[in-house]
Amino acid sequence: MEIKTISVTYHRKFNLGDYESLEIGCSLWGQIDPEEDADGATQFLYQQAKASVKEAAMPVIKESAYQMNKARIHKQSAKNQTHDELEKF
Repeated sequence: MEIKTISVTYHRKFNLGDYESLEIGCSLWGQIDPEEDADGATQFLYQQAKASVKEAAMPVIKESAYQMNKARIHKQSAKNQTHDELEKF
């Protein structure tokens, strides 16, 4: 089977707190030549779609107190986990 066109869709839903959410998606299509790597092209399109969704979501997320607190907690948790692992070493 010869693949001529690749389609990738990436969606993400963000909880903004107070029963609000934001869903952003991106669909990308690409045509490839028979000698091109279809898996590589698919991964490239996926990474591009993911980056586009992240870029579009960042202004809204930065304004969301819920998401910013969630990010702060996640960052602190990762920092503590690294500290704990170093103590066990």
